[in-house]
Amino acid sequence: MCIELFDYELPEELIAQEPAARRDAARLLVLDRASGGDAVERRFSDLPELLREGDLLVLNDARVEPARLHARRETGGVVEVLLLRQVGRVESGREPRGPAEEIPTATHEAAPAGEGPSLPGAGEWWEALVRPGRRVRPGERLLIGDGEAALVVRAETPGGGRLVELPAGVPARDLLGRWGRMPLPPYIARNAADDRAALDRERYQTVYARARGAVAAPTAGLHFTGELFGRLAGAGIDTSTLTLRVGPGTFRPVRAARVEEHRMEAEAYVLPQACVDAILAARRRGGRVVGVGTTVVRTLEYAARRHDAIEDAAGEGEADIFIYPGFDFRVIDAMLTNFHLPRSTPILMTAALAGRERLLRAYELAVRERFRFYSYGDAMLIL
Repeated sequence: MCIELFDYELPEELIAQEPAARRDAARLLVLDRASGGDAVERRFSDLPELLREGDLLVLNDARVEPARLHARRETGGVVEVLLLRQVGRVESGREPRGPAEEIPTATHEAAPAGEGPSLPGAGEWWEALVRPGRRVRPGERLLIGDGEAALVVRAETPGGGRLVELPAGVPARDLLGRWGRMPLPPYIARNAADDRAALDRERYQTVYARARGAVAAPTAGLHFTGELFGRLAGAGIDTSTLTLRVGPGTFRPVRAARVEEHRMEAEAYVLPQACVDAILAARRRGGRVVGVGTTVVRTLEYAARRHDAIEDAAGEGEADIFIYPGFDFRVIDAMLTNFHLPRSTPILMTAALAGRERLLRAYELAVRERFRFYSYGDAMLIL
């Protein structure tokens, strides 16, 4: 299947740069597969009227960290550092131990004399993306703020990232709390001095975010409010949560010419028994399982296959399932999602559920009606 089949034209001005004034005021394009008709426009706040009593909404409660740091090289160049995951702390000259076994042995090159800690073991070690990072080498220091703190680059990683050491005695949470910014996707324009940083900290986060560690938001959930959850419960619509810690791979386009040749990056998930029980209860009462976002769909469909049945799927793992047209959904009946980039894994997943031609017709309608696209944009309900 050729990836070019998942292209569409989008005027740049339709890429939302800020969220809607109120979360549930976003527009909602409803695509009813059973009717076979054209998609119709509603508001996200209409959701309780669009679902049925007995339906179950499954949400991803991952919490986004303000993991992006603006840094300056000692040579004067400006770089962005995105902290991805802690891989260990060096102690007494030992190499870091952590989940990333593919991380190469670090090179303990000292920082310049008198300009920071020079011994390994001083601070936490993190896997990071550094952009532009082609010339950033092990041993280099990246200055944060006005030079109040510095990261030391310790090694390159096989995927083109870097292993960095944080300042001595400064946990990542403290560092990011002072200087970190939300890791918005590259199509949302921000710079170091943008006064919308406070808005992003609040709105690039779901109201139910709990499990720390994601570097991208499960954006379909950004539209929910506490008041809307109350109305859903009043309409007999249940909710449950799982966790998939969204990684940077969510932004990466499919570069293979043929869809089948693409490989997904694995992302850590936790599927609680309570969520599995809620899914089984919904099935018994004839309700639909509605995945809120592609991350939920990926987690449930992966876990069901890993364990041969959703009944036995509770637990932890790393989901790397790639869902594209022709996929046989075993758990999900419907999906809430945002509008996605051309040639991306999320648009391939939504096409698998809705049908490619029907989905692209709905996208054409959304463009004509000037819906707002991508992370801060409007939403789609596929029934």
